[in-house]
Amino acid sequence: MIFTAENVLLVGSILLFVSIVVGKTGYRFGVPTLLLFLMVGMAFGSDGLGLQFHNVQEAQFIGMVALSIILFSGGMDTKISEIKPIVWPGIVLSTAGVLLTAIFTGLFIWWLSGMSWTNIHLPLITSLLLASTMSSTDSASVFAILRSQKMNLKYNLRPMLELESGSNDPMAYMLTIVLIQFIQSSSMGVGQIIGSFLIQFIVGAAAGYLLGRLAILMLNRLNIDNQALYPILLLSFVFFTFSITDLLNGNGYLAVYIAGMMVGNAKIQKRREIYTFIDGLTWLFQIIMFLCLGLLVNPHEMLNVAAVALLIGIFMILIGRPLSVFLCLLPFGKRITTKSRLFVSWVGLRGAVPIIFATYPVVEEVPGADVIFNIVFFITIVSLVVQGTTVSKAARMLGLSTPLEKTGNDFGVELPDEIDSDLRDMTVTEEILAKGDTLKEMNLPKGTLVMIVKRGDEFLIPNGTLKLHVGDKLLLISEKSKKTEEA
Repeated sequence: MIFTAENVLLVGSILLFVSIVVGKTGYRFGVPTLLLFLMVGMAFGSDGLGLQFHNVQEAQFIGMVALSIILFSGGMDTKISEIKPIVWPGIVLSTAGVLLTAIFTGLFIWWLSGMSWTNIHLPLITSLLLASTMSSTDSASVFAILRSQKMNLKYNLRPMLELESGSNDPMAYMLTIVLIQFIQSSSMGVGQIIGSFLIQFIVGAAAGYLLGRLAILMLNRLNIDNQALYPILLLSFVFFTFSITDLLNGNGYLAVYIAGMMVGNAKIQKRREIYTFIDGLTWLFQIIMFLCLGLLVNPHEMLNVAAVALLIGIFMILIGRPLSVFLCLLPFGKRITTKSRLFVSWVGLRGAVPIIFATYPVVEEVPGADVIFNIVFFITIVSLVVQGTTVSKAARMLGLSTPLEKTGNDFGVELPDEIDSDLRDMTVTEEILAKGDTLKEMNLPKGTLVMIVKRGDEFLIPNGTLKLHVGDKLLLISEKSKKTEEA
């Protein structure tokens, strides 16, 4: 079947429905949801049910839009207070770590290309280009796996991994673009390459900061009658930030991530509505992106490079990534334990980002681009299967996982940021009832009130004479403590 205006909605709706159902099933067995989305696309593609989607430019555009939203969402969820203790290790991993991974893996691919038994023959620069496209950890995969498995990690590892995965795509993107330019025009000097890197980083960081501040100002100053328009206003800032930064020769991916951090760590109007909208949109575009990439690939072509791709994938997982991580974290000494370094090495997940970056050589018609794309796709599947399904097991084996702290309350009630109060729930026990079975006999702390009592499926409005039972749940509201505010 070829996509037309008449059937695209029908096919799209079926793909989305199947992806969600399959993702829900796979989640129970610990299979990464994003891998299943990719598999659904492959199952419906040219080697499966026969859907024909071969437009690399369209896939690249969809990936660019999706990554902008995913990175902005990741930035919003990155709390500055949490990343402060690990900001420098995270930055080193997202820059030098990506560069070292690309160099080590690229040299291995070049060495492999020289073997008589191999079926790929790539020159050094093309080998480095192949390694660069998959040198960063995939933000969508890392965010999705860490959050879906509800992992709580020791030693600030979770914010460090999220900071690294959210901020290392720009480095891989720049390496990919620079190497493509070098292959097409060998006249580029070292000075030009370094200058290009500096401009992209400086302009990207500055644009992200300034436009993030502007987005906060607009959200808080514009008095919009329709609350549903606040998230749409923010979405327009996401796309504007990426586009204008790219026009200024900065790195748009870095800009949207920093802008997301600015917005996520500021007091803004309609925060709950904005977070709900952005979270839903992020999942939608993750599904669309993985489905499109699954449709784009021809699985039978991957079989031709499967053996070589498997060797490269094993090298990256067991040697390239760990060696880069250990070298990057050497300056931080005992601050980061050996077990932490091993775990960070293992969570070097590849996902949609390397596949999207692998489309750039195809679009630019770089010699060997098809081989690059198929190898990257195969390694992504290997990474998601091997690493994605074992992240939680690795954390437990290394003794790095801790019980997840409870957030929110069982009533599903939230307060706007403007209300300076805390909500929590509490279950009535026999010990509590021993002191009295009514609210006025409970002797609650000063400044704490009971808003609702939940008894089974029934919700009761409390009063001083209401008789409490064992198992009743109370929704408590109290003033925020000074200690909490200072933190």
